[in-house]
Amino acid sequence: MNAPATAFRSAIVAALGGFLFGFDTAVISGVEKSIQTLWSLDDFAHGFTVAAALMGTVIGALIAGRPAEKYGRKKILQAIGLLYLVTSLVTALTPAWSLFVMFRFLGGIGVGASSVVGPLYISEISPAHSRGKLVGLFQFMVVSGILIAFVSNYLLFGVGEDSWRWMLGVQAAPALLYFVMVFFVPESPRWLVKHGRPDEAKQVFTDIGEPQPAEAIKKIQASLHSDTDVKESVFNGQYNKPIFYAVVLAMFNQLSGINAIMYYAPRIFEMTGLAKDTALLQAVSIGVTNMIFTLLALSVIDKFGRKTLLVIGSVGMVISLGLVTHAFYTKQFGGYAVMFYLVGFIAFFAFSQGAVIWVFISEIFPNKVRSQGQTLGSSTHWIMAAVISWTFPVLAESSEMGGFYSFLIFTVMMLLHGFFAWKVLPETKGKSLEGIQESLGIH
Repeated sequence: MNAPATAFRSAIVAALGGFLFGFDTAVISGVEKSIQTLWSLDDFAHGFTVAAALMGTVIGALIAGRPAEKYGRKKILQAIGLLYLVTSLVTALTPAWSLFVMFRFLGGIGVGASSVVGPLYISEISPAHSRGKLVGLFQFMVVSGILIAFVSNYLLFGVGEDSWRWMLGVQAAPALLYFVMVFFVPESPRWLVKHGRPDEAKQVFTDIGEPQPAEAIKKIQASLHSDTDVKESVFNGQYNKPIFYAVVLAMFNQLSGINAIMYYAPRIFEMTGLAKDTALLQAVSIGVTNMIFTLLALSVIDKFGRKTLLVIGSVGMVISLGLVTHAFYTKQFGGYAVMFYLVGFIAFFAFSQGAVIWVFISEIFPNKVRSQGQTLGSSTHWIMAAVISWTFPVLAESSEMGGFYSFLIFTVMMLLHGFFAWKVLPETKGKSLEGIQESLGIH
């Protein structure tokens, strides 16, 4: 990458929070049946247990913006690392269902907060020409965490009665590493300017390779300036365009069915006739595909732009999900056919929505309300994730045609998403954060 070493190193550290985000999201797929048996959970309690972390992500996404604005991005990233560490250990060791649910919920708060503050921080320390790649590192780390969770679940399956505890507990190691490394990254220069510390901001800009630090600070100060009568709120009427773009994009992200597939991949494969150990292995294939195509997207996102990736991805997702829908309609699963269709879906999702969403939401809002905008986009994403992930198993197993209805909905949603990306979304590649603000007519 062309970004100077400091910007790249800082982005990597912040993106490690995304690794923990991905791991925490996917690891439950390998333990959900074990904990259902262990604590004799009925369907409602089981669904509530799985969804507890998602409920936490909604809360984390909603509350993270304000402390990140008050105390700084760096301090909140440190707090998130500590939360990941504690919750991974407690959920692995607790003998009580109530404590398990409580700390899965708290871990979810860490995931939600990370999805706000991680991309926010990276966007603010990245040079414009490489911001897509650097913010995209967060998504790459997310899919890497998902892959490692699937792999560790497969490797630890059947090693003992408490193998599920090991599946959850291994997260403590990267959580500790992340917590320590955040101490060695700089604070966001844009946050420093906003809080009256331009000298420190100038030093950070110099370190990350900004060619004209003084000019960059002047532009930030100008973008922060507003009449005293105007309340500094994302909902004051000035930011309706970025709000619309962020909320709709975040909704479509989950209406693709991505989290339902990630959370219930082994179960979906079992629905097609695969044995459980084979189903866990097929889940690994989803994780590998996710990582490879996220890397591919990061290599071209700053060249081809956000819109192009979203449109290409939409076409591929509609075809892939359509084939899965047809397979569930005809009940002709053809051995591994559904696996190949879902792998195709994951490839196109990772290349488009997966790589673009955190980049786009982190850059579409102006400096003075960026943390609020990131909170709005992220919380919308997690609310939809909770709704889809909780309702998917209910709909999928409601009747013999449940799988067909579920994937038909996902297919139609991605058709609408393609039109939205093609006709409505603006392009943001290659522009400074302040330049994007000007192009949207926000002053």
